[in-house]
Parts: sequence; C-alpha cells; structure tokens
Amino acid sequence: MKKAVVLVLAAVALFSFKPVVESIWKSDKTHSNIKFTITHMMISDVEGSFKNFEAKITASQEDFSDAVVEFTGDVNSINTENEDRDKHLKAPDFFDAAKFPAFTFKSTGFKKVADKQYKVTGNLTLHGVTKEVVLDAAYRGTIDHPYSKKKVAGFKVTGVINRKDFGIGTSYASAMLGDEVTFTANAEFIKE
Repeated sequence: MKKAVVLVLAAVALFSFKPVVESIWKSDKTHSNIKFTITHMMISDVEGSFKNFEAKITASQEDFSDAVVEFTGDVNSINTENEDRDKHLKAPDFFDAAKFPAFTFKSTGFKKVADKQYKVTGNLTLHGVTKEVVLDAAYRGTIDHPYSKKKVAGFKVTGVINRKDFGIGTSYASAMLGDEVTFTANAEFIKE
C-alpha cells in the first residue's frame, strides 16, 4: 500500500512539474543605442555615444522579473561628434582604450518596483575597475514584429555614475569636467 501511495504521489509531482524555460533575447543593433552626457566647465553639457555594443537578456518570466542582463561595449566606438575629442577620450588620461578596449555590465538583480519599472543592480567594469551600480529600467512592452514575426521587447535604461570612481579623467577638476556621467540606453531585444 505504501508503495502505491508513493507511486501516485510521484506521478502527481511529475505531471504537475513545469520545467523552467529560459528565453534569450539579443539586442537589435539597428534599433538600439547608448548615449551619455557630462557637464563641461559647469555651464554646458557634452553628449556622446558608443556605436558598437552587444547586449543580452536571459529570462524565464514573461514580465522579465527574473532577468539577467549582460552588456559589452567597445570603447573605441566612442563618438562625441568631434574627432579630436574622441581621440583624447581614448587616450590614457581618460578611457585608455588601448589597455581597456571594452566595458561590461552583468546584472546581479532585476527587481520590479512598479508596473513596467525595474531597479537593475549589477557590476559595471570600466577602465579596469569594477563597481556595483543601480540602474532604472522602463519596460516598454513586447510585440510580435510585423515582418520577422519574432517577439521583440523594448527597454529604456538610465543611470548615473561617477567617472572618478572608475579612474577616468582624474586629473581634471570637477569645475572643468563634471564628476557625474548620465547615460541612457534605448534597446530593442529580439527573442531567439
């Protein structure tokens, strides 16, 4: 009798078990960007972007509440619409792109704080320094692409970091170049 009960319980557990299926979403480079802003001489803002990057989300929940985000950016793709400034930013006193050609981010938490609003915690490695950062992510929704028929999800991610925390431009006083760098990433992700 005990064997029969155990077998029935095992069968119920087996048939009620739903395997966790993780989905992988990769950034659509054509419809994604990452931009930054920093204050110059306390009176104006300079904006720029990174043209080359890869981003991936792994999640098993449709609302992305258990998402893991991985991002890699190419420092040499920096673009501030000024060739001399871009060259200077790649030099050793700023990003030192020859020594540190990439920056990365990997999330350690993706917490839903309101409808379609998340706090994303993770490790940012920039200029050879890794620091924990907290970002704001707005989930813009998921649709079926009208042409490819694939699922597409959109996010807007914003955050602020201190350049000196990462050893970038430390010889420049805050009055010359603001310490805070604000960035915005708009991204479309395609489900694989």
